[in-house]
Amino acid sequence: MSTEASPAPITTDTVRQLLSDRKVFPGLPDDLGEDAELVLDSLGLVWLLHVVEERYGLVVEPTDEDIAGLTSLRRLTGYLRAAQTDRAEGSGRDER
Repeated sequence: MSTEASPAPITTDTVRQLLSDRKVFPGLPDDLGEDAELVLDSLGLVWLLHVVEERYGLVVEPTDEDIAGLTSLRRLTGYLRAAQTDRAEGSGRDER
């Protein structure tokens, strides 16, 4: 029986906070809307995925197709949330 606590779910506000580092994301507004266009350069994406791994223990390796779809805060949050859910469900899944 595992007593390991699950990390908090990744939310839009969580991702917005991760994107608030102006040294990494200087062009993003503080009030970034969920559907506003979001363009992450490769350095920003690598940094973001590193922080997600540090804070949530979630290793995400997006494909080129995945990266092309990360065009808004809503889509980025959805992608990370789905990866988090898949990981949580995958620990007990042996069929599929």
